[in-house]
Amino acid sequence: MPTRVKICGITRPEDAQAAAAAGADAIGLVFYRPSPRHVDIARARAIVAALPPFVARVGLFVDAAPEEIEEVLAAVAVDVLQFHGRETPEDCGRYGLPYLKAIAMGEGADLREAESRYAAAQGLLLDSHRQGRPGGTGRVFDWGCVPRDLAKPVILAGGLSVDNVAAAIAQVRPYAVDVSGGVETAPGIKDERRMREFCRRARGES
Repeated sequence: MPTRVKICGITRPEDAQAAAAAGADAIGLVFYRPSPRHVDIARARAIVAALPPFVARVGLFVDAAPEEIEEVLAAVAVDVLQFHGRETPEDCGRYGLPYLKAIAMGEGADLREAESRYAAAQGLLLDSHRQGRPGGTGRVFDWGCVPRDLAKPVILAGGLSVDNVAAAIAQVRPYAVDVSGGVETAPGIKDERRMREFCRRARGES
């Protein structure tokens, strides 16, 4: 089965279209104000409107208040939620949408405990850990610490790029890979050529 690809931190409609044309299965919209890739509701609506059919729209939140998330969901057609903070399973599941729970792969990260605790999650998104930065660090973590026998689908993130995605997939065998900075020319500005090459290498195409 081909490895799925999510391109996160989309901030422009034209980048969403280019991501879809490159072969991305999903795009990520960051609703976290401190992020340089943050989008407001108006921008998110424009991005979603530019997408062709069958590209999943993932909304990323970090310890957001329920009313903030509900405001987004009332205005933007989001397919999947992605939680990057200290959200409980109850926090994640209250919106009636499929969700992914991001796990910061720092010292002491226990993926088996996370898998059990977030049993309703569609998958676990494994990202690099950096104090005060809930994702988007551009750093690679030790892929060798990911168990091969997790029951939940693994979405591998953290410092992925055209140069290392094939090696990451060969070692971890994730369900999907998630890239942001690795296909950018500047934070939030995607590069069409890099997105195309990333998708090609993620799928093992020569």
